[in-house]
Amino acid sequence: MAVYLTRDQVETIALNNPISFLDSIKCPAGNVVHQSGTGIFILRGRSTSPCARFARYKLDFTGNIAIPTGGAITPIATGILVNGEVWQGSRSIFTPAAVETYGAVESVATIDVPIGCCFTISVEYISGIVGDPTAVPTPTISVIDGSLDIERIA
Repeated sequence: MAVYLTRDQVETIALNNPISFLDSIKCPAGNVVHQSGTGIFILRGRSTSPCARFARYKLDFTGNIAIPTGGAITPIATGILVNGEVWQGSRSIFTPAAVETYGAVESVATIDVPIGCCFTISVEYISGIVGDPTAVPTPTISVIDGSLDIERIA
C-alpha cells in the first residue's frame, strides 16, 4: 500500500484543480507513479499472474476542507478523478455553517486498470452543488490534513 499526505499547513485549491500530495510511503513495486508535491498519480496495470486481465486498486482520500475567508457559503466537495472524469460515487460533499469551519470528507473508489494500460488519477475540489444549475460554487477551498491511500487489491 502507498500513502500520500497533504502538507501540514492549509493549502488553497481552486475549483476543478487537484489537491497536491507529498510522498509518505511510496509504492515499492512501481505500480503507482507520483512526483512528490503534485496532485497527479499514474496507476499501472501490471500483471501478477498469466491469467490476469486487470489490476484492481482501492483509493481512499480523507481530509479536512473549508471555505476560506471571503468565500460564499455553498456545498463544497472532493472527488476522485480517473482520466479526467469524476469517478461515479466518489464525490464527498460538506456544507459548512460558516467560513473557516472545517469538515471531514472521504472519497473512495475501486478502479480496474487493464493489464498493459495506465490510468491517471487525482483528488480534486469539485462542485458540491447538485440539482441547481444557477448556483455558483465558491472559487476556492482550504484543505489540510489530507491522506490518500492507494492499495492494490487484485
